[in-house]
Amino acid sequence: MKNRTEVTQFVLLGLTDDPGLQVPLFIVFTLIYLITLIGNLGIIVLILLDSRLHTPMYFFLSNLSLVDFCYSSAVTPTVMAGLLTGNKIISYNACAAQMLFFAAFATVENYLLASMAYDRYAAVCRPLHYTTTMTIGVCACLATGSYVCGFLNASIHVGDTFSLSFCMSNVVHHFFCDVPAVMALSCSDRHVSELVLVYVVSFNVFFALLVILISYIFIFLTILKMHSSAGYQKALSTCASHFTAVSIFYGTIIFMYLQPSSSHSMDTDKMASVFYAMIIPMLNPVVYSLRNKEVKTAFIKVVIEAKLALVLLF
Repeated sequence: MKNRTEVTQFVLLGLTDDPGLQVPLFIVFTLIYLITLIGNLGIIVLILLDSRLHTPMYFFLSNLSLVDFCYSSAVTPTVMAGLLTGNKIISYNACAAQMLFFAAFATVENYLLASMAYDRYAAVCRPLHYTTTMTIGVCACLATGSYVCGFLNASIHVGDTFSLSFCMSNVVHHFFCDVPAVMALSCSDRHVSELVLVYVVSFNVFFALLVILISYIFIFLTILKMHSSAGYQKALSTCASHFTAVSIFYGTIIFMYLQPSSSHSMDTDKMASVFYAMIIPMLNPVVYSLRNKEVKTAFIKVVIEAKLALVLLF
């Protein structure tokens, strides 16, 4: 019963071995990462600068933007460096760190979306009690709980994976250190580890989805009872951005994990992971900016103030 790890580094196969695609992919991923960086950090700055956005909804949105930036940063720079230099080797500790941060922030996003659904439920279904329901303390507890659950979940997966022995192949059939891809390299009996992975991930996803679904059932029932068209439109616009973000996030997860085994392949997993790890963090700021008048107004205000400051300066 030795728990010996002879592997000291891993080799990431990446997305493609075609040399002709390395530079184009590097350019594409660089643009994606820059948009992700500017979009998410831009939303955080807008919310901090505009006092009208200091509400529970935008508190959660700023946290969502921070999380999107963080879990994209755990993966995208490594992929870009591999495409540019051709060096796809990652150390044992760096692989564990990448797995930890990606799993942690992806799980935090999962629970933040559930918290935002509850916030929308309180805003639409209990508008008169909204300020007493979604207090600063409640928002802080929901956000803190999301981060705690995220890092606890990631610690379980990383500890479970790296407690295994790696004494054969060190070639990861992925472009980053994802849990299933690294676990597949172990020469230990990984049956229990795989069961832990399936059960913990299933609990996290389905618990958050249950909260979201119940919240939206109550929201839609409340909207159907509205006789005022203005109230109807306001309720829909309040939930539209969050519902779009939820659909994109969980739609990708369902595509990745609930497809038939006959159509399941490593290449499909890689493509879905690109969308999950890189595209979604880029799309969320776009979704909330395009479908939210308050964010647009805050952006225009900041731009005007910046122009005035430049005029006064020069």
